[in-house]
Amino acid sequence: MHLRDMATTLTATLGLDTRPIALALADTPPAGVRTFEGSVPSACTFWRRAESAVFYATAAQHFRCPVGAMVMGFEMPNEVKAELMGFVGAMVEGDYLGVDEASRIPTLPRKSAGVVYGPLQDFPIEPDAIVLWLTPRQAMLMSEASGASHWTGSTPAPTLGRPACAAIPAAVSRGAVTASLGCIGMRTYTEIADDHMLTVVPAGVVPQLAAALTDIVAANRAMAQFHEARKTGAA
Repeated sequence: MHLRDMATTLTATLGLDTRPIALALADTPPAGVRTFEGSVPSACTFWRRAESAVFYATAAQHFRCPVGAMVMGFEMPNEVKAELMGFVGAMVEGDYLGVDEASRIPTLPRKSAGVVYGPLQDFPIEPDAIVLWLTPRQAMLMSEASGASHWTGSTPAPTLGRPACAAIPAAVSRGAVTASLGCIGMRTYTEIADDHMLTVVPAGVVPQLAAALTDIVAANRAMAQFHEARKTGAA
């Protein structure tokens, strides 16, 4: 499935109100892709910038967010590692993070010098992951289409929380759709609406997911009619 078709299908079937964005680890910017200028306060800020343009961000441009840089698997200089320890210490002291949690946060195992970000429909290379902002209703459709809510499979997929960016390595390593309710840091920096949550889709599963979404949306439409008829009859 072409990336533009992926974007069109995801947007139409889910009724998205934000553009799907893609990201890919890369050591250099692809031909014709500009390198991001300036700085951002968090790695997740890049996701919102990517809704409007394709760009390449170096590892160093992620270092203002040590947690995000760690999650993305970047090699960090000693001063950034020290800042990361300070971040973790502050979260532990503030009773926000358990002392044994930091070492268990997922990280991308593949090292790179940067990341390409941009709208899925305009993405110039094969992405590693797709980032979506979903309402609870849309997230339920995604869960049903991906099989995450099926009782006949293995243990249901967890819905993550903090840090929200950990959903990226979790999704890539599992090869499965991964949702995060969204930590306070992500909500502060991205300014995403409180009624939206984060969902990360490994690019490789999108073709079959798109077909499943079409079917599950139709099934939900039929079930809505069924329940509406029951509700009316019971009134």
